[in-house]
Amino acid sequence: MLIIPAIDLKGGQCVRLKQGLMDDATVFSNSPGEQARHWLEQGARRLHVVDLDGAFAGKPKNESAIREIVKAVGDDIPVQLGGGIRDLDTIERCLDGGISYVIIGTAAVKNPGFLHDACGAFPGHIIVGLDAKDGKVAVDGWSKLTGHDVIDLARKYEDYGVEGIIYTDIGRDGMLSGINIEATVKLAQALRIPVIASGGLSDIEDIRKLCAVEAEGVVGTIAGRAIYDGSLDFAAAQAEAERIGQN
Repeated sequence: MLIIPAIDLKGGQCVRLKQGLMDDATVFSNSPGEQARHWLEQGARRLHVVDLDGAFAGKPKNESAIREIVKAVGDDIPVQLGGGIRDLDTIERCLDGGISYVIIGTAAVKNPGFLHDACGAFPGHIIVGLDAKDGKVAVDGWSKLTGHDVIDLARKYEDYGVEGIIYTDIGRDGMLSGINIEATVKLAQALRIPVIASGGLSDIEDIRKLCAVEAEGVVGTIAGRAIYDGSLDFAAAQAEAERIGQN
């Protein structure tokens, strides 16, 4: 089970939001590079980076901070990046700059042709972020709920050749209310590609619940607010996941 620390960037700083609200941001660090090194030293095997300004602007806005993060971890662990990635040139620039996986969210829903082209041009490097509430997909920084069913869209993207799906229950994100295990498993069971759970991770018990469904195709989880405010000890969570995985 991959436990993936999140580094959310706003104005060059590492922040956390509640339910995607840009005006409800808590600053955790002024040095993205140092934050990335910290998680590497704690045993992280992947990092999840989101350019929040980019997500709202529709194009990358925190490129210097992203370069800091990539430089800090070097070749030790992969970095996955989302936020404002809407064209093939941006994807190419990200991958050339050391990013391992590019996350496409809103653009996947609004412009499926772009996603199809991205999967063809950069096989093995494209992950789709599906944000949903009550089974329906949300776009534009969660500000708009669409009529699209999560599972139907995910199956279509699987056919395109995406590497995996990050599934976020937006009603839980940043609220420490627990992962929506049932919905995440339901999605994973409908797909052949891996699913990463996101939204609401709160404590070590959530990690145990996720490990119990790893065989269903849930390969990891994004750890955000919980590891920053101390309700989840990242190193202990990683150790517990590895212990369960060995049994």
